[in-house]
Parts: sequence; C-alpha cells; structure tokens
Amino acid sequence: MQFFKTLWRFLVAIQLLPALEGGEETLVGGQAVLEGVMMRTPHAWAITCRKRSGELSTHSEPLERLSEKHTWMAWPVARGVMTLGHAMTLGFRALRFSANVQLDEVEMAKEAHGAGKKLEIAGWLAAVNIALSVAFFIFMYKYLPLLATTELKKAHPWLNGQIMFNLVDGLIRLALFLIFIWGTSLLADIRRVYQYHGAEHKTVFAFENNDPLDIRAVQKYPTFHPRCGTSFLMTVMILSIFIYMLVPVTTFWARFAIRIALLPVITGVAYEIIRFAAKHRKSLFSMMTAPGLWLQRITTRPPADEQAECAIQALDHAMQLEKERGGELVIA
Repeated sequence: MQFFKTLWRFLVAIQLLPALEGGEETLVGGQAVLEGVMMRTPHAWAITCRKRSGELSTHSEPLERLSEKHTWMAWPVARGVMTLGHAMTLGFRALRFSANVQLDEVEMAKEAHGAGKKLEIAGWLAAVNIALSVAFFIFMYKYLPLLATTELKKAHPWLNGQIMFNLVDGLIRLALFLIFIWGTSLLADIRRVYQYHGAEHKTVFAFENNDPLDIRAVQKYPTFHPRCGTSFLMTVMILSIFIYMLVPVTTFWARFAIRIALLPVITGVAYEIIRFAAKHRKSLFSMMTAPGLWLQRITTRPPADEQAECAIQALDHAMQLEKERGGELVIA
C-alpha cells in the first residue's frame, strides 16, 4: 500500500515539476521534492530528505553548467529552452531519489520482519510516469482548451476572429491550470510539498542577502520568489495567448500543431522575461510576472523548522561540493 501511495505522490509531483523549480542558471536555486528539498549551485547539486524516522538523508553530485560547456547555450531564448530542459531532468532525478528514500523506510520495516522485496521507483516505471506527464500536459493545456474554444465558436460567431478565438482559448487554458494547482493544494501530501517549496525559497533569500544559513535567519523571509517555476509557468500561459494571435491558421489541427511547435519558442522568450524582470523589479515586464507571484500563495506554504532544516542542509552540501570543485559563490 505504501508503495502505491508513494508512486501516486511521485506522479502528481511530476505534473507539478515545472511549478516547483526555478529553471534559471543562477548562483543558487532549488526545488521541492517529497519530504525534502533539492538545492543546486553552478557546479553542484544536493538533495536532503527527511525519513519517516526523522533522520535526514542527503545525496550530492557535481553538476555541469550548460552555458560553460556550449557557448551557443548562452544565447538569448536558446538558453531558456536548454536550461529549463536541464533543470527538468535534474528535478526528475531529485524527485525519484526522494520517492526512493521514502520507500527505503518501508523496505527496512519489511526486512525486520524477515520478508520483502526491494521497493523503489524503477527506471522503466519512472519513464512511464514521464510519458504520462507529457501526455497529460498536451491534453490538458493544448488539446482540451482548443477543443472547447472550437466548439464554442460554432454557437458564437464572434469567436471567428483570430484575436477573440485565441483570447478565449488562452483564458480556458489559464482556468484549467489554476483549477489543477488549486485542486492539488487540497491534498495533504502535496501541501507538504508546497511547504518544502516555501522552505527552498526562504533559504535562497537568506543566501542572496548574505544571512547565515540557520533556521532563525531563514524563517524570517517570505515564501514568494520572483524566479520560481510558478511565475515562469504563468508567464508562459499569458505570453502564449499573444503569440498564437500572430499565427494566421484557422483549422483545428493546424492550430494544435502550432501550439506544439511554438512551445520551445514561447519557453525561451518567457525565460528571458523572467530573467529581466528579476533584475528590474520596476520594469513593465515585471508586471507580467506578478500573477505568478500571486499564484505562489498556493504553491508555497510557510514551512516548519524541520522543513527549513532540510533546505539548509541541502544548500550546505551543494556549497561544500561547489568549493571542492573550485567554484566560489559570491553575491554581487
């Protein structure tokens, strides 16, 4: 039973993965996972999870910075696509690690009674979950809104125009996204993930302000951060409405194909907007990221001290490995 419960939490968390992480190549970033936090620096990453026993389990690895390995990956727009893809891969690995930490506790209990087979999220099972996640994303946020708007157009001729059609399509897409985020927040297990998300943001804020990485210093900061994946997703949703208006296609399948084909472009442009807005808080572009900050009232929750401890320990281990690799984290 515990295996299927953990698998369910893992599957839901994968759907939320883009909202739980920050995809930008910054000094310090991170992601909430199951009962823990992953933190990364330019050349290292570490994940700390709390076991059911209360003990902390930490794993760290070196990390290559894409923009240093391939110069073209530092080009505007392209860097957003590549960085997000790299962050999603790393985030998936972190989620799988956290799920297996929870299952290790179950396995140890079974071994104590002289029975049991090793419980873990196997590679093939993780791959199936990724495939389901991609299919869910395309169906929920590309196919379903387009289908609904196309059906509405039959009864409302005023939707024939390119602008109004894509505006309604975008509003439906936003509504589905908000309903999904709100719905998952009602699940007790996911609310805990959102608390760890808040712990990650607070710890990043403490680091960025040169405060000591201890629970007291970390807890004084807010849970809302401008570089959060939630802000990124909201920017993608809003930006896509205007970009689709510029493409003069009218048939259902042509519109559907365009929505898939333009996804990398929209992702790259949204990345640049988030990056610019984070550095220029009073700019016009920062207004586009404001809805994402509002939505973080759902996707982040105030963490308990024990949850903040996970984020702090993960960042400590990442920073230690960063120094061992010759890196230096300096806030300008």
